[in-house]
Amino acid sequence: MYADKCILTGVKPTGKPHIGNYFGAIKPAIEMGHQAQRFNLFIADYHAINFMKAPELLQKEIKEIACIYLAAGLKPETDYFYRQSDIPEINEITTILYAFTPKGFMNKSHAYKACVERNLAENKPADDGVNMGLYTYPTLMASDILAMDTDIVPVGKDQIQHVEIARDIAGAVNAYYDKELLKLPEYVTADNVAVLPGTDGRKMSKSYNNVIPIFEDEKVIKKAVYSTVTDSKPIEEPKNPDDVIVYQIYKCIASAQKAEEMAQGLREGKLGYGHTKAMLLDAVLNEVREAKEVYDYYMAHYDEACGFLEEGAAKARPYAQKTLQRLKETLFG
Repeated sequence: MYADKCILTGVKPTGKPHIGNYFGAIKPAIEMGHQAQRFNLFIADYHAINFMKAPELLQKEIKEIACIYLAAGLKPETDYFYRQSDIPEINEITTILYAFTPKGFMNKSHAYKACVERNLAENKPADDGVNMGLYTYPTLMASDILAMDTDIVPVGKDQIQHVEIARDIAGAVNAYYDKELLKLPEYVTADNVAVLPGTDGRKMSKSYNNVIPIFEDEKVIKKAVYSTVTDSKPIEEPKNPDDVIVYQIYKCIASAQKAEEMAQGLREGKLGYGHTKAMLLDAVLNEVREAKEVYDYYMAHYDEACGFLEEGAAKARPYAQKTLQRLKETLFG
């Protein structure tokens, strides 16, 4: 399906992912990328500095996210794995794209609008704390995509806007010069990937403090799993699996057969919540055991991970150079 395509995705280094990120976004993106002719995955460190400017913290987050993606199955030998900041042409391309980006695109950006709404709710000036990096975020994102001649960008439904803006900007450039200088990317949403609920039933999110961590000590993971909210029904009382938060998380991690076993046990009153939590804990630990070993290895040998990032940038950069060359030759002769 994607054998002749370039798939690109980026990740901001903003905190260690939880199992919702891992099973709902990281693994599916890598699996999709490995169906493509070329898979670009970049660490969006320029995007990160809009919110995080302390060098020590930024480097810590970059290190963790790089090791997590390597642990999740990224193939640095064939994939294009790089830091955004290692592709300097992206910044030149962004400058050119600014000239074709209507200000209205920035005004309707989800990130900017959310910040304004939050400020107004707190009786602050609308643009309080808004820097130009945040405001022009969609144009830099467009440059990340367009620089690499990207065909497909896998996104969540809340990120579709980024690809649409990239298409609109590319279309404006192509229309002005009446030739295809920039490839128009498409987005793909992973409709088959469930959004994992958190331990309180809401969407799993660090902001809700309802996450089950990944790559942490087993005791930390166990504490999170056993904090999952349940009702007071006894073991023998039949239960609807769809009303049981533990089951809702479990079915996103375990095999279909294992998930059905838990569902059947709940329906027949043969499983208590203690049993289901033990099953969930085993599923999480089993699923990430090998990955955690890889994660721990690269955290201890980060120089190897850095080498992969440098090699990835060396492979990816020629695409950005060609895109920039096309634009500059057209604009400046």
